[in-house]
Amino acid sequence: MEELPGAVGTSASLALRLGQAVFAIASLLFMCLDVEFYSYTAFCFLVTIMGLVIPWSLTLAVVDVFSVFVKRPARQPGILSIVVIGDWVLSFLSLAASCSTASVTSLLLASGGFCGVKLCTRYQLSAAMAFLSWFLSLSSSLFNLWLLPSL
Repeated sequence: MEELPGAVGTSASLALRLGQAVFAIASLLFMCLDVEFYSYTAFCFLVTIMGLVIPWSLTLAVVDVFSVFVKRPARQPGILSIVVIGDWVLSFLSLAASCSTASVTSLLLASGGFCGVKLCTRYQLSAAMAFLSWFLSLSSSLFNLWLLPSL
């Protein structure tokens, strides 16, 4: 079987997973630096989804570390199917959360007095980090989906 960079069990997949976790943590930190995010549902949605992305990405990063060091990738069809489905679900949810956060932040900035410039800048950075986490999640799910039919 051909080695596909970015599929589960490769060093590229480890880099993608660590990137997802780092961007999700950064998104959570930018959002949670202020307590006012509880006032808006879109911000709570982003915090919830990033709270799900972090353990998912770190767990699969541990699997990738094990596969890279043992030199035996975990390529059972059942496991790969779960990884693909989980990646797709979290990918769509993180896209929805980052887009809704960016939209609400733009609305708050345009309306004037609801949000200070410093606070809204943090919300924008949080949405940007969530979008970057989504991009890495989508790319890893596409790599794994590409590998799935060959098993």
